[in-house]
Amino acid sequence: MYKISKKSEYFLYKYLNAYSPTGNEVDAQKIWMKYIEQYSDSIETDNYGTVVGVINKKKTFKIVIEAHVDEMTWYVNYITDDGIIYVAGRGRPLTHSKRVNIHTKNGIIDGLLPYKTPTFIDIGASNKKEVENLGVNVGCMVTYPDDFFIMNNKYFVGRALYNKIGGFIIAEVMRLIKEKNVVLPYGLYVRNSVQVGKSIYNPNIAIITDVCHDTSISSFDKKINGDVKSGLGPVINYSPSIHNNLREQIIFIANKNNLSFQRLVLPDAYYNNGVISALISIPIRYMNTTVEMANKKDIENCIHLMFEILKNIDINENFKYLENHLY
Repeated sequence: MYKISKKSEYFLYKYLNAYSPTGNEVDAQKIWMKYIEQYSDSIETDNYGTVVGVINKKKTFKIVIEAHVDEMTWYVNYITDDGIIYVAGRGRPLTHSKRVNIHTKNGIIDGLLPYKTPTFIDIGASNKKEVENLGVNVGCMVTYPDDFFIMNNKYFVGRALYNKIGGFIIAEVMRLIKEKNVVLPYGLYVRNSVQVGKSIYNPNIAIITDVCHDTSISSFDKKINGDVKSGLGPVINYSPSIHNNLREQIIFIANKNNLSFQRLVLPDAYYNNGVISALISIPIRYMNTTVEMANKKDIENCIHLMFEILKNIDINENFKYLENHLY
């Protein structure tokens, strides 16, 4: 059974603590890229910062395993004459009574976000000119400074587990493949994306990692949101876009290796254009906050499961739901 090593845990610590505001994930991606370089035949990047580790590029059959990297981000939207800064976000809830980081060309400026409504940031400036002299302007990104830590020796806690934990999972899967000298009969593309689902590789198969809500807490209605709990295993998802035969292969491999898993129905579509795809999620608590929590055991089981999938998946299987017949 796979267990997270101290070396891998240190990589996760650095990766989660690196800033990755949506639209500027460069710092985190540099750490991720450096880690997978030793396990890749080659590295590819795109114009927006997506990083792909490649094994067996010359193989015509292609499998992509994918995650995406970003974190809660807001933009400076308006500066008052008195030096108060207002922000625009991505629709995620803002946490008040917090310190924030304003990312400027001169470096990070400390700020305070005292109230949830109205939402503004105070950097101790007396007027707009002083704010601008510090390098803060409309369009500067704003993030939280909260660091990653391990709670009760079983929960990973941080501000960006959604979905950097997926990036950690696919990096570890690639490491296992290389270190255990697994020979793959296909090309493997390990893609840490800044725009999930927009692959340029046109893969034959795509296996996506993401997160979902732990519905055992708070006010989730399980009749609507499903019954998912941290610590009971990764989540295998059902939706119209997820390929039934691939999902059943994944369930078979999980059962064969005595790996616990959960099931969840989702309306989301991750890959289109006929790509055979599946989605495996990690249940987390307090999504879109600075204290997102994921159970270490779920992450370890997900890494083990994906490793076994890539070792044992039958690329010669006819995945078509229907056969062509001449009448």
